[in-house]
Amino acid sequence: MPIIEHDAEIAASPREVFALVGRVETFADYSDAIDTIVRLGERRYRWRVRIAGIPLEFDVEITEFAPPERFAWRSVSGVPNHGEYRLTPSEGGTRIHLTLAYSVPPPLEKVVNAAARPLLHKLGRDIIDRVEAQLNARQRPRDGAPP
Repeated sequence: MPIIEHDAEIAASPREVFALVGRVETFADYSDAIDTIVRLGERRYRWRVRIAGIPLEFDVEITEFAPPERFAWRSVSGVPNHGEYRLTPSEGGTRIHLTLAYSVPPPLEKVVNAAARPLLHKLGRDIIDRVEAQLNARQRPRDGAPP
């Protein structure tokens, strides 16, 4: 099962970062690779993504939701995958670490794996960048307001 990891430093508190990372439904706004995310229940979501033009679907279940340190999931149908976000306080704000492991069926394995690693790395980076941009937008002073 291939594993993708991504680290980033975000200039915001772990609570602020987790408040955005923990909102799974909004991830579809963060990357073109995600077609839709639909909430199925309290801890379940259906994801529809495109990798190398191939549509893939999977249902995930949140396995751990521990604000502001850890958010983890695993697939319960469709493309096998599991992963987590770990947030730790740092001098500059929050270090966020994404780990994602996935597997695709053998007929699609070569095509998807060739495209998946860079795309999933980009997806992880897109999500982290968008979270950081939203947090930065909240912290900017409004026109006419003192900095």
